Amino acid sequence: MTVVKSPLPEPARQVTFDALQSTLVDLLGLSLIGKQAHWNIVGPRFRSIHLQLDEVVSTARSYADTVAERAAALGLAPDGRPETIASAFTLPSPKDGWLRDEDVVQLLSETLGTAIDRLRERIAATEKPDPVTQDLLIGITADLEKQRWMFEAENWPRDH
Repeated sequence: MTVVKSPLPEPARQVTFDALQSTLVDLLGLSLIGKQAHWNIVGPRFRSIHLQLDEVVSTARSYADTVAERAAALGLAPDGRPETIASAFTLPSPKDGWLRDEDVVQLLSETLGTAIDRLRERIAATEKPDPVTQDLLIGITADLEKQRWMFEAENWPRDH
């Protein structure tokens, strides 16, 4: 059943839906990873990283809503059900239990990097089928790159 008539022709609609749905899965998963790390982080940089994780979670949740609403506006039903996220999510995730602050920094840097790489692929894929969705994905990528930069800056003395 289609509730909203899509302004996109079918091939463009499918490419756009695939990009939006996979982005939705990544963002919802990223928000869960951020909260898991937020609750379990320990170490001397606890406070600053704890707060930074809230920023990641807020960004991911806000964009997840925007992505889902973009899909709905195109007549595409977004799927954010737990079983969908669990079956489709493949970003790097934390182990269970307490997480050292340096491990959280490494994890978030890696997870954000993977999400960004995927977004860049979706940006390329949506260039012709739907430039409006492409623009949304570009904005998300910019914000996630900013978050990744902040985590990578936490490792600066160790990396150099």
